[in-house]
Amino acid sequence: MAGIRSGWITKHQWRAVFTVLNYLAALCVFLPLSAQQQGPMNAPAGMAAPPSEPKPAVAAPTQDAASKHAPAVASKEPPSIPIDEIIRRFAAREAEFKTERDNFTYTQTFIIQTLDGGRVDGEYRMTSEIVFTPEGKRYEKVTNAPTPTLERITLSQQDLDDLERVQPFVLTTKELPKYDVKYVAHEPLDELNTYVFDVGPKILEKNQRYFQGRVWVDDKDFEIVKTDGKAVPDIKKKGQENVFPRFETFRENVEGNYWFPTYTRSNDVLHFSSGDIPVRMTVRYENYKRFGVTVKIGAPVKKIEDKP
Repeated sequence: MAGIRSGWITKHQWRAVFTVLNYLAALCVFLPLSAQQQGPMNAPAGMAAPPSEPKPAVAAPTQDAASKHAPAVASKEPPSIPIDEIIRRFAAREAEFKTERDNFTYTQTFIIQTLDGGRVDGEYRMTSEIVFTPEGKRYEKVTNAPTPTLERITLSQQDLDDLERVQPFVLTTKELPKYDVKYVAHEPLDELNTYVFDVGPKILEKNQRYFQGRVWVDDKDFEIVKTDGKAVPDIKKKGQENVFPRFETFRENVEGNYWFPTYTRSNDVLHFSSGDIPVRMTVRYENYKRFGVTVKIGAPVKKIEDKP
């Protein structure tokens, strides 16, 4: 996202700041009592979505529910399966998933907002349908795109490419050689057991976009169920700045044992030389429907005809 300019503080805003500070000073007298009355916060950081942006519930997988219950705590002990084998399995599984998803239509709603003191001061919104022509060619049809009100940032071609390829990140066998994949832990995610990996590009090639961050892989289906990271690289050259927010993408068990992206969220600050610009982004993927039949091609088998 390219930055244009940063905001400034007016006299009215300073007056509001002093009012808030006076209020907070008075409130501090009561904090010790209220702190003793509240219980501990047990939700892991980054997992619970804010009320206005509900995180999709992770659907129960098809295996026996008892076998999918997560352990009480994360374990950094080496898994029983060799790590290289886990990586090989989930990359192969991701390749299968990508083929499956390419046979589905769905609705995609993308919203990005700039914030000033918590107030939305600019927005870009686009709803589109991923559909097929009668000949079976897949394409995106924009169904709703109100006039953007963004003033402090502009969307670049890299932003649109990231929306299509990086935010619903899929790490297939074909893409695997481009990335360093490091095992982190075996930990719970909702009702699942997951293998956790840090992922980043080995080399940043010109005009190519990559994911850098962390992925959670279901330890039964060997498929990514959550990603947390950002698109790289940021681009700063010839007086132009194009920086990208950190995001989380959640998947749900939509088709068989395949986990489809259903929700991406970001609440980040873009750092430009002219100043910081807070942004909020959501992407929803809804109404998945199969268009055709996935054909799996195996090794040819010679047909043995019956003798007369």
